[in-house]
Amino acid sequence: MIQVTPAASREIQRIMADQKLPSNTALRLFVQAGGCAGMSYGMDFVQEPKSGDKSFEVSGVMVYMDPKSYLLLHGMTVDFKESLMGRGFVFQNPNASGQCGCGTSFAVGDESGAKH
Repeated sequence: MIQVTPAASREIQRIMADQKLPSNTALRLFVQAGGCAGMSYGMDFVQEPKSGDKSFEVSGVMVYMDPKSYLLLHGMTVDFKESLMGRGFVFQNPNASGQCGCGTSFAVGDESGAKH
């Protein structure tokens, strides 16, 4: 399972309300190849899970993840930060062996994780 902080939950729900998304909308979290550290995080809003998806509700947010992404993201915390430097979602992933300087991509296994 993953954790969604109260700040991230509020921002997700705000985005859904602003975009007037249907009440059955869920957050899809996924991993894709790319980014300076090898793999990058992805988020999307969807109305239905795909076949084989893991689905669960956390902090008032329905979340869907494909099995591969679930293995790489299990135990992760999704947070939302606002500062003078900007605002955005922050991923704290205990499965990452390294990450880029901006925190949007990560490495697993023996990869060292490049710096931005």
